[in-house]
Amino acid sequence: MAPRKNVKGLSSVPSTPALSPTSVVSSLPGPLSTSVPLEEREVIKVNNYSTSELKNACDDALKRYLSRPDLFKQIHLHTDVRLILGWAGVFTAAATGLYGWKTDFEKSKPGVWVGFILYLVLTSLQTLYSYFVEGDTIFVGRRKTLSKRIITERITISSRTLPVPSSELSFKPSPTNSPSYSLSINYVQSTSAGKSLLAKGRTHEAKQYSAFFDEKGVMAQEVFERWIGELVEAVMEGKGA
Repeated sequence: MAPRKNVKGLSSVPSTPALSPTSVVSSLPGPLSTSVPLEEREVIKVNNYSTSELKNACDDALKRYLSRPDLFKQIHLHTDVRLILGWAGVFTAAATGLYGWKTDFEKSKPGVWVGFILYLVLTSLQTLYSYFVEGDTIFVGRRKTLSKRIITERITISSRTLPVPSSELSFKPSPTNSPSYSLSINYVQSTSAGKSLLAKGRTHEAKQYSAFFDEKGVMAQEVFERWIGELVEAVMEGKGA
């Protein structure tokens, strides 16, 4: 049957519905859409009695999981700033010491004082930046996707350890008295170099470390990654809390 024509004699072509922000978000691949090959995994084992080891293991696993090629490119701005300030302090201290060693004591006093004050300023800035700016942030990632236009996604994740309530304290970690790994996730999707906001989401959730580590301290990476993937995909779809 011949195609129906409009008044100008042209064949009618079905129009393609415009994508809403929600449909754009759902069309982008999430963490659960890709899996980590078994041969790329290494056994992760920690001391169950050390909350710092437990948290560091989870932080590192999260960064490895989300910074895979198909997902987000990690932004190391906070680390770079801390390194620059730290090395600047080291070079200042070294230069001040060398100047004081090669110069007469009385003549070197003003220069040594300047170097000392500059060193204090740099170390103070490093400490203040880590506390007030970086805070608990462990991962900042960005991804650009071309879908009729350039879509930019940015995700920021913070983590901390929640202690066990005093009423549940025990000498031996167990599923009922383990400290918890708490995450806060912020997600923003935009276009036009960030001028047009398409979607945003935020969520936070905590889960006990005993859900990810067995009695010997071996990490169940698949369980942890599934939990992370579900949280990230939920916030990408605007279902975060």
